[in-house]
Amino acid sequence: MRRLREFLDWLPLTQLLEITMDLAFPSAEFEGRVARAQTEMKLHQLDALLVTSPPNFRYFSGFDSQFWESPTRPWFLIIPADGLCIAVVPEIGAPLLKGSWIGQTLSWPAPRPGDEGVTLLTEALLGLPRRHGRVGMEMGRESTIRMPVNDLLKLKDSLRACELVDGSPCIWNVRAIKSSAEVAYIRESCTIVSDAFDKLPAHARCGQSEREIAKALTVDIIQGGAHAVPFMAAASGMGGYEQIISRPSGRVIENGDVLIIDVGATVNGYFCDFDRNFGFGRVADAALRANEAIWDATEAAMKIAVPGTKVSELWRAMMDVLEPAGMLRNNVGRLGHGLGLQLTEPPSHMPGDDTVLAEGMVITIEPGMEYAPGKMIVHEENVHITSAGPQILTRRAPREMPVIAL
Repeated sequence: MRRLREFLDWLPLTQLLEITMDLAFPSAEFEGRVARAQTEMKLHQLDALLVTSPPNFRYFSGFDSQFWESPTRPWFLIIPADGLCIAVVPEIGAPLLKGSWIGQTLSWPAPRPGDEGVTLLTEALLGLPRRHGRVGMEMGRESTIRMPVNDLLKLKDSLRACELVDGSPCIWNVRAIKSSAEVAYIRESCTIVSDAFDKLPAHARCGQSEREIAKALTVDIIQGGAHAVPFMAAASGMGGYEQIISRPSGRVIENGDVLIIDVGATVNGYFCDFDRNFGFGRVADAALRANEAIWDATEAAMKIAVPGTKVSELWRAMMDVLEPAGMLRNNVGRLGHGLGLQLTEPPSHMPGDDTVLAEGMVITIEPGMEYAPGKMIVHEENVHITSAGPQILTRRAPREMPVIAL
């Protein structure tokens, strides 16, 4: 045991991190994220930022585990206004965090329903310097607090004079700007799925079900190097489809059908999110024209997807193409969104969202239209916003819908 301690004392931090956590980035990446969050916290007058949800815990700490699938134990990460983070976690996870760059790791013997880390968390928060008496939490848009509501109320009462407020802007303002390393993972996931989509016409045929075609696609994606395929939706119908979010079904593809498959695959947790449409046999001319219209709408949005453009302007540019093309309605609600460690992130390309594009953002451009009752065509590409212009991360779909012969 003494020799082990001497070895760990001697071991460089980078090698120690390899023992504790298999990080997708060097520790400097996480230190930079925390520093940027602390800058935001000063603007919002926060003494601390309390992170509980899996994506944000992973973003700031580097910790990744399928153990998140168990809801029994909450996990907490405290980002103070200054200095290193404090992890307050169940004992089962403490060995992965202790000794890492984070700073301090506190733990309790969980599960312990009577006090699932609330006392320990309270003591850690009250031990921080108090300047504003405000602690931020994930209360805002597209945010989730991962702890029982009863425990949240206990925490609020225990903190007494310290107010719990919405700290989500501090998180999203940081997460919106991707590092080159983050973009590289998104690009890799896009490439893997693009390759798999390119192979689909070689094995997909009329007479197969959506589920059979999607299963073969999933195999190609995993064999291509993706770490996981958390999201895959599919829909089909004669000349189009009426929804785009269901799992692949047992519906059998027929002559004249259009099949859409929307994929969110990950590399080190970072998503691609795009779809492709395939026609089978003799596809109605109206569907083919609608496909060309949404391709043109994508092109119109990409031309202005540069720093300084509002996402509401992206929406308008797409609608200016879709409406003259015969769009009956947009039943999706938006025409694209942010992308990264989650399948969908802010902003939403829609009226009223005036988020300004900035260098480093990664977004989807996703025009869709119902061109006839119950018949939609939707298209999606992934784009990196740079000062030199938009860089498409997906392999651009052809303007003409690929049609698989009978």
